[in-house]
Amino acid sequence: MQQQSRREAELIEGLHSLHFVLSVTRRKFLTIISELDERKLWRDQGCRDMAQWLSGRIGISQWMAGRWVNASHVITKLPLISAALESGRLGLDKVLELCRFATPETEQELIAWAKRVSVATVRHKADVFNRPQLEEVRTVDKARFLRWWWNQGGASLGLEGLLPAAEGAAVVKALERCAERLSESASEETSSDKLSAEDRREQRYADALCALSSQAIAEDQDADRATVVVHTTLESTGLGSAEIEGGLGLHPDIAQRLSCDARLQFVVTDDQGNALGIGRASRNVPRWLHRQLLHRDHGCTFPGCGTKMFLKAHHIWHWELGGPTDYDNLVLVCTFHHKLVHEGGWSVCLNGMAEWYKPTGRRYDPGPDPPGERTVAA
Repeated sequence: MQQQSRREAELIEGLHSLHFVLSVTRRKFLTIISELDERKLWRDQGCRDMAQWLSGRIGISQWMAGRWVNASHVITKLPLISAALESGRLGLDKVLELCRFATPETEQELIAWAKRVSVATVRHKADVFNRPQLEEVRTVDKARFLRWWWNQGGASLGLEGLLPAAEGAAVVKALERCAERLSESASEETSSDKLSAEDRREQRYADALCALSSQAIAEDQDADRATVVVHTTLESTGLGSAEIEGGLGLHPDIAQRLSCDARLQFVVTDDQGNALGIGRASRNVPRWLHRQLLHRDHGCTFPGCGTKMFLKAHHIWHWELGGPTDYDNLVLVCTFHHKLVHEGGWSVCLNGMAEWYKPTGRRYDPGPDPPGERTVAA
């Protein structure tokens, strides 16, 4: 027992030592971010701002990168919070939120308060402080987003979004109203799991969202745009390997259920399963081919971007120069990066995946250089 206690004490001491090292490093990290932003390095790297460049460079979300960039500038005016981060008295997450509303006059009191509360509490206070005024409604509206991702190899879908308060209230009311109308499924009634009332309510909200989405698709007059596409191979036994658009595997039984009342789409492909396209018949990309590009690229192909809105299908070999409207001559780009190609001197090619090249001809790789190797910004 005594030896075990000694080992636990050593581990805790090691944890504290490493925490201090990380704290010092994080403070230096913010200093570097601030200087890089002031130098506008991101302008020559094909990015909209420092947050997008940082996101692609070190592989974090643009939301988090935005927090870091903001804190890197604000913390220079908050010497007490800066010292609290560097000494390890406050963690980075709390500091990022404090930098959204702290002032030199309030930082000492806020440090004492932040040490006693959770990160969520600090973030909530920052959100309340930054609650938009009437003149800021337009800015808040521009910040709205909804994103989703597939978990566990495609077994489940995660959702994350941000809406202005008024629109968010409408969404909540619709979900609550639809959930009230849904009858409990037999699986809920017979389930041996002891679910709490909160768990059951959250399940019904999930069912309500699915019901509302299905209803919207059913009522859409444009059948092509309202199609949930399932990619599958045809085999003698019926539906073989299948996946929902997005690369998510489906069990054959589920694929068969979907095929009962779904519009099936057939696409001519090569021996590798790639859609062939329409050649020189037209420069305009048909919807079925655009869906194939979404299936492959998932969004803007510029490293670190990934935008899914306002996408353009860019001809790698330009149409005017004889390039075909084919699967292997198209890549998806957002409006910003489409302009970068045509007017900024950048280029992109397909080599298994999209590769981007700077006007200098050097391939753009946003990831960090291996330790010890000099970073080349050109």
